[in-house]
Amino acid sequence: MKNSEELRMQSEKKIKIISMGKYLPKKVTSTDIEEKYNIPSGWSEKYSGVKSRHQVTFEHNGYMGAKAADEALTNAKMKLDDMCLLISASGTYDYPIPNQASIIKQEMRDGHKSDVPAIDIDSTCLSFVSAFEYACRMLDGINYKNILIISSEISSKGLNPNNWETLTLFGDAAVATILSYDEKSNSTFIKAGLKTYSEGAELTIIKGGGNKNHFKENPYTDEMYTFNMQGKNLLRLARKKLPNFMDWFFNDIPYELKKIDAIIPHQASKTGMIIFENLYQLKKSQVKATLKEYGNCIAASIPLTLYNHIENGEIKRGDVCLLLGTSAGFSIGASLFKY
Repeated sequence: MKNSEELRMQSEKKIKIISMGKYLPKKVTSTDIEEKYNIPSGWSEKYSGVKSRHQVTFEHNGYMGAKAADEALTNAKMKLDDMCLLISASGTYDYPIPNQASIIKQEMRDGHKSDVPAIDIDSTCLSFVSAFEYACRMLDGINYKNILIISSEISSKGLNPNNWETLTLFGDAAVATILSYDEKSNSTFIKAGLKTYSEGAELTIIKGGGNKNHFKENPYTDEMYTFNMQGKNLLRLARKKLPNFMDWFFNDIPYELKKIDAIIPHQASKTGMIIFENLYQLKKSQVKATLKEYGNCIAASIPLTLYNHIENGEIKRGDVCLLLGTSAGFSIGASLFKY
């Protein structure tokens, strides 16, 4: 009869984050935004919790994603041809067609020299968490040895200037992550999961641009073609669904939330972060945040926060890390791994 430790070791897969890279466009302070849009001084940091964020000037998703990806490859001393798959994990994109991964690959340093396959995964703010799970399940050391995930997000172009809540909350960023199967590594993939609660399907939405509200039949208005978020309703739904999700997630693994070394939540909002910390009475040192410095960068928020805390030494090899977030749709998702 195998003990729980032996069963745990058998179920955990030898997946390692080899390296990461990022690209940040121009820094924009909350003072800059408040002055530009006649918002009262201090409103942004008080209500959204964001002191600064980055916004594109000339960049597009493909450009930023390629810069982050090339940096990750350089940091790993690897080439694009060393990758078995490239995944674009984002909620925003350059074109409806072709897929965003193809555009990122085209923009990369060796993009035209490699035929590595390039696919998209879009679960909005949870795109990186979904791609992380997908990659970890595919990596086997035979057919898939290395997978490159890129989350390149531009939120600033889709915000309504009359909606201060979203205007001051969001930022632009790109982050790339290389995952590898490594039998000799102490790093492991432990568990991942996602649940979708359809009563919240349209609480976060851009109504126009697709086939339901096509631009040919719907002239431009801010209401139709910019981001709309019912923040209070989202928080209520998240608070209602999160406890059951967390019970389900930790039910069959020998880990407890309070003993996780690093919790990297989606940087959704100041209020959301406070509710999460208070709900589970977590230590400040456990919960990693970058909302104040970067704002909500959609799917790039979680890997950006992970990378920043690896860089500053707060996350070290051997630490058990939980990626956790919510997304439009409405979904809750998580991935647990040992860095």
